Amino acid sequence: MRLDTRVVPETLQDDDTLLSSTARRPAQRRRRRRRWVAVALVVAVVAAVVGGVRLADDVQRAVARVAADEPMVASGKSVLADLWRDYRETYLESGTGRTLDLQDGAVTTSQGQSYTMLRAVWMDDQETFAQSWQWTKDNLQRDDALLANRFGELADGTYGIQQDLGGAVSATDADVDVALALLMAYSRWQQDDYLYDALPIVDAVWEQSVVRVDGAPVLVADDLQRNGGDQVLVNPSSLAPYAYRVFAAVDPDRDWAGLVDSSYALLGRLTGDPLGAGATVGLPPDWVHVDRSTGELSAVAGDLSTRYSTDALRVSWRLALDHAWYGDERALRLLEGQSFLADTYLEQGRLVAAYHRDGTPAADSEAPAVYGGAMGYFDTVRPDLADEVYTDELLPLYDLDTGDLDEQLTYYDSNWVWFGMALHLDELPNLNVSEE
Repeated sequence: MRLDTRVVPETLQDDDTLLSSTARRPAQRRRRRRRWVAVALVVAVVAAVVGGVRLADDVQRAVARVAADEPMVASGKSVLADLWRDYRETYLESGTGRTLDLQDGAVTTSQGQSYTMLRAVWMDDQETFAQSWQWTKDNLQRDDALLANRFGELADGTYGIQQDLGGAVSATDADVDVALALLMAYSRWQQDDYLYDALPIVDAVWEQSVVRVDGAPVLVADDLQRNGGDQVLVNPSSLAPYAYRVFAAVDPDRDWAGLVDSSYALLGRLTGDPLGAGATVGLPPDWVHVDRSTGELSAVAGDLSTRYSTDALRVSWRLALDHAWYGDERALRLLEGQSFLADTYLEQGRLVAAYHRDGTPAADSEAPAVYGGAMGYFDTVRPDLADEVYTDELLPLYDLDTGDLDEQLTYYDSNWVWFGMALHLDELPNLNVSEE
């Protein structure tokens, strides 16, 4: 069951339809604002001179600096902290710890809760983490410890799990991310309750969301796949080898190492498989079907796609994190196969929000989340371009003058811009649990 129900249609979209976050030229607006500030400072200079006041050297330098449109400099930690504050103020319901997807009817998803928890533990914000987990436990956690994926207003005006929209089904990526966040919280804040809450989720992920495919364990999209038909649905961007290594430390009796290996093997096969498209440029697909007996890959149908877009953009980031934490060279090799990202960025000066398997655009506008996810590729394989992408595509979303977003991002963009920036700034430490 898909967690994020927003789908990029097959036809090309205009900017307003595809990109619910606003136009992508905040740097131009900031330059205009600095010019007005410069004008005001010049007026102040003239007034001071006319009044016979001698200006201090630093004021004169400030006038020259603003007039020249010299960008201000903010530390990486400050940027991440400001974006975290903005996210809490915009997307967290006051006093509850519930994350709201304001672009989707203010629903709450297990994905949203997992992102909030991950960011909170990395930001050392225990208060937000505790609130978010408590709400998740009280409202989304099922009897088997997995999480229902969608909560919101029901037809009768009350609030609960939106079962008519598949909301009771698990979303495996969120289950894994929540369990990882809990284990890191246990390590960071030394509260045993977080460990005890994580262990049943780790257990349930293996029992309900890992299936045998051609003899190897494979993480599937949701808990419905375990007892499904000949094919299982896999979301490649859910595969998180670094998390399985953490799980192995607290659940050594299960073959988490085998799941690491099968995840890399599956991603490697997807790199060269056009999935019926005739050609592939090596980018991962949003979704894929895998034959349970043979492991054969095939394209999905319906409202799911094999494009590189909303879901698949996360693959690069997850691979980069495993490489940064554990140095697995398989991650590097897979990321090297995504050179289409660098080639396209250098040739066209941008990345659009979606691409077909053969590399042709499936959208005509950009999406901030794409750059956030792609930072995994650029930082690991093309560090010579990583600073440029960070400076030209991500940092301009943030207003250095005010410490706020230049314009409001969607819930999804807000998260993946932050994750991408934090990866680039080396602010995603491995808060692994001990082996005690």
